Amino acid sequence: MITIKPMVFDTEFRLPLMLDGISAGFPSPAQDFIDTPIDLNKELIKNPSSTFFGRVSGDSMKNAGMDDGDLLVIDKSIRPRDGMIAVCFLDGEFIMKQIQFSDNVCWLIAANEQYAPIKVSPDNTFVIWGIVKHVIKSF
Repeated sequence: MITIKPMVFDTEFRLPLMLDGISAGFPSPAQDFIDTPIDLNKELIKNPSSTFFGRVSGDSMKNAGMDDGDLLVIDKSIRPRDGMIAVCFLDGEFIMKQIQFSDNVCWLIAANEQYAPIKVSPDNTFVIWGIVKHVIKSF
């Protein structure tokens, strides 16, 4: 299940960005200054009028790096393609799964072996609502 929230764009959100990157290997000399500021709205949101936030609830996508409580950036303007991770409206509930198409059938695949694939049938009320573009994690 996912809770959906609309985006708010009436302010800029600029934070300092270290342009040289952050080493994940051997330490590099410390920088005495921070480089160009970055606006997270511009960095994460390409289509503001069709972008929404959602919060992950559950563990069905944990092996794709999407854990309970993570914040999702969802873009409704992206055309769904095989293999994408989508937020879907299925029988009255928002769910997030990887979408796979085969033989005119849509399958919703969890990234956790404890959950069986869901075959979408004509009997289901089903819409691919949006595509997950970013996952924002809290530690």
